[in-house]
Amino acid sequence: MAAKLYGGAYLSPFVDAVLDNLSSILEDDSVLNGNDSALELLERLQNCLCDVGPVLDHAELKQFTDKKVKKWLADLQDALYMADDLLDELSTKAAIAATRRDPAGKLESVVRRKRYLGLEKSAKVDMSWRIPSTSLVEPSEICGRKEDKEAILKLLLDDDDAADGDLSVIPIVGMGGIGKTTLAQMVYYDDKVKENFDFRGLVCVSAEFDVVKVTKTIIEAITSNSCNLTDLNLLQLDLKEKLSRQKFFIVLDDVWNENYEDWTKLLKPFQKGVKGSKILITTRSKKVAYMVQTVLPHELTPLSNEDCWLVFSKHARLSTVSVENPTLERIGRDMVKRCDGLPLAAQALGGLLRGNSDVKYWNQLMKSEIWELSDVEINVVPALRISY
Repeated sequence: MAAKLYGGAYLSPFVDAVLDNLSSILEDDSVLNGNDSALELLERLQNCLCDVGPVLDHAELKQFTDKKVKKWLADLQDALYMADDLLDELSTKAAIAATRRDPAGKLESVVRRKRYLGLEKSAKVDMSWRIPSTSLVEPSEICGRKEDKEAILKLLLDDDDAADGDLSVIPIVGMGGIGKTTLAQMVYYDDKVKENFDFRGLVCVSAEFDVVKVTKTIIEAITSNSCNLTDLNLLQLDLKEKLSRQKFFIVLDDVWNENYEDWTKLLKPFQKGVKGSKILITTRSKKVAYMVQTVLPHELTPLSNEDCWLVFSKHARLSTVSVENPTLERIGRDMVKRCDGLPLAAQALGGLLRGNSDVKYWNQLMKSEIWELSDVEINVVPALRISY
């Protein structure tokens, strides 16, 4: 089954995964076994997916200001789940009779509605709000992750179970906005980690998993110099040479790609490293976490309300204004509860309210829906929406 998404946000990878699954079934004659009605149904599904894919970028941006588009995306996600469940049954040859449910009908109905929503093909979502991760982190801004940090440090610093040449891969998994990157940055800059490894590198992978690009970036992180190689074989030989005599620690942040072949190809230069070398990855996908793991994934849980409040108040600078107006603290704590323990949401809200001591404005924000924010404030919306 394709990876399910949080809150219906960013359906494009889901559509691609369902299309891949469908294509595999269509190419396997033994699955359909000459059933023409099943073949017709799957071809209808394929047409729907190909039709809706090009407008998803636009829809996923427009949902923040148009409730009708948001509802359309929710309906599309439901229809995709039905289609994906059917494909799972067919891929395991459970029963061709399952095609009688005809999930293509609902999907076709949803896809037809896109023409009335003003959705355009090839429109790209503005992802400028999403800053790539770096190895730098300010310890004073981190709340509630001490136990998580200690658990990861134990895995990083423990070489007792590592055999020569064996590579340890440690996944941190959790929903968007829960603090995976921040935790990785915390351990990356820990003094014990600095002393334990010959060199370290942090690479932001994100949705575009390009083995050549990622390998090149890792080399540049290790050498602190620009790499001009473009051939994957030469890049991997160069990286292997650099890794072969040193104990390394590499962080691969925000990994989405669930393709096992891509992952094994990326790891080839790492396989003969010095005993105790480690790779730490962060991902939202449990499938990715279990695919890459050599130890059980470390799953992050939401912050407590109090820790989330500390994040919010720091970014809102509430400590300086709440003395004059304690009403702001009451409203702020109510808003923090709506963040459901997600530090990114608390940080984004705090930044939105930073330096603003207008009680009326705080109350309006508390009572409003997130898509009702003005154009000036809309840049904070993706950071909040991706957390849900």
